[in-house]
Amino acid sequence: MRAALSLCLIAALAPCPALAQPRFDDLAGALPVEHVYSGGWEHFVGGGVAVFDCNGDDQPDIFVAGGAGPARLFINRQVDPLQYDIGTAVPSLTGVTGAYPIDIDSDGAVDLAVLRVGENHLLRGDGRCGFTDAGAQWGFETADRWTTAFSATWGAAARWPTLAFGNYVDRHDPNGPFEACDTNTLYRPTPTGFAAPQRLDPGFCALSILFSDWRRTGTADLRLSNDRHYYVRGGYEQMWSLSPLRELDATDGWDRVSIWGMGIASTDLQHDGYPDVMLTSMGDQVLQYNTGGQLTNADYARGATAHRPHVGDDGRPSTGWHAEFGDIDNDGRADLFIAKGNVDQMPSNAMRDPNNLLMQQDDGTFAEASVAAGIASPARSRGAALADLDLDGRLDIVVVNRRAPLEIWRNVTATKPAATVDLRQTGANTFAIGAWLEIARPGGSEWRERTIGGGHGSGTLLPLHIGMGDADTVQVRVHWPDQTIGPWHSLTPGARVTLMP
Repeated sequence: MRAALSLCLIAALAPCPALAQPRFDDLAGALPVEHVYSGGWEHFVGGGVAVFDCNGDDQPDIFVAGGAGPARLFINRQVDPLQYDIGTAVPSLTGVTGAYPIDIDSDGAVDLAVLRVGENHLLRGDGRCGFTDAGAQWGFETADRWTTAFSATWGAAARWPTLAFGNYVDRHDPNGPFEACDTNTLYRPTPTGFAAPQRLDPGFCALSILFSDWRRTGTADLRLSNDRHYYVRGGYEQMWSLSPLRELDATDGWDRVSIWGMGIASTDLQHDGYPDVMLTSMGDQVLQYNTGGQLTNADYARGATAHRPHVGDDGRPSTGWHAEFGDIDNDGRADLFIAKGNVDQMPSNAMRDPNNLLMQQDDGTFAEASVAAGIASPARSRGAALADLDLDGRLDIVVVNRRAPLEIWRNVTATKPAATVDLRQTGANTFAIGAWLEIARPGGSEWRERTIGGGHGSGTLLPLHIGMGDADTVQVRVHWPDQTIGPWHSLTPGARVTLMP
C-alpha cells in the first residue's frame, strides 16, 4: 500500500498524564536454571542479551551471553504464568559477550549475530528455535578478537545487510591493555553474503555502536561510543559515514567529545522526528538532544545524568552500561532504564550501584523510580532488554549481571495495555530496519526508528510498543526504508497489528 498524507495533526505538544507508579515482580523463577554471566578480565565488559521470537508463536524468547560459562537460549513456553525451557538446538558457545537478533538472509526467520572473546558467529535461525553456524556459507570472515558491540543496516536495494562489529582492547598487543584499542570491522554485502571485512581505523575501544539516520537524510551513519579508560588519550566518540567511508567531523554537525562510553540508546524525545541519544559512561550519563541534526547536551535539571547511586551513602561515581528507552507505564512518554555496576573492584567508583528507572514527567524531565518499582538490585548489571515477555501490554525487564544471576522483572503497573506495531517487508530487509513509525497523538506526533544495535551487547527484535496514555485511539503510519510513506492506521489499547508496504 502506498498512500499520500491523509491525516495531519498540527498542534502544540500536549503533556500526557501519568497513569500509575511503576511496579515490578521478580520472576527469575520462570527460568529452568540459574544463569550467570561469569569470567575474569576479558568478561568485565559485555554480558548482553537478545530478546526475539525464534519460533513464530509471538512469545519473546531469550538468548543470553554467559562469558566464561555457556551462552543459553531460553524458549518462552507459556506466558501465564511465564515459563521458559532451555533451547537445545543451538551451538554450544562459551566466550560470548553479547548477541543481536537480525534476519540476515531475509528468509523471515530470525538469526543471531553472536559476539565473543574469540571468533564471532552468525547463527542462522530455522524458525523453530534451531540455529546453525552459517558464517562460512555467507562469506563471513572472522578472527580471534574481543568483540563488544554490533549494529546493522540495509543499503538501498541491498539484498544483504551491512554489518559493523565494535572491538575492544587488542588481546594480542604485548604492550596492552592501555592505549591498545583494536580497530573495528565493517562487512559490506555481496549478492550472496559478505565481502572481506574493512577496517574502521582508528579504533578507541568501542563498547556500543549504532547505525541511525540521525540527520534524516535517508541514509544511516554509524555511531561508536568508546571507552576512554583504555584509549587513555587522543580518543573520542566517533561517527562514520558509509558512502564515502569517512569519519564525520564538525563540518558535518558532529562535534567530538570524549567520555568513558559504554552504551547507546536512541529515541525521539523532542517529538520533532530526530533521534535523541542517551550515552552511558563511568560518571555522568550524557543525554544529547538532536535538533535538526545538531546535538547538544541536556542540562543537569533534566534529571538524566544518573551520576551517583540513588540509594545508599556511596557518593562515588556510577558506572552505566546498557541504556534503553521504553514506555514503562504506558502514559505515552518514553522512560529510560540504565543498567549499572562497578567494573569489578574499581575503588574510584561506587560499589553498590543500583540500576536506574527514570520515568519521564509531563515537563520532559526524568524522575527516579527504581526503588519504589522494586527493581533497585545491587548486582553488577551489564546488558538488559525491555520487552513484553508475557504479552500483557506492559514492558518487562531482563537484566544480565556479572557473577550474579540473570534477573527477570515482570511489569505489574496498573495501566491500560499498550498497542504494538510490527513492521514487515517482502524480499530483502524483512523487518524493515531503517523504517520510521510516525505516531500522531491528540497533541502532536513522535517518531520511532527501527534499528539494530546500540545498548550494551544487547538487542531486541520485537513489535514496537506504543503506550496509549489516556487516549482511546492513536494514529500511526510508516515511513519505509525506501522513503515511501504508508497510510494512516488507527490503534486502540491492546491492539497488535503488523504493517507491510
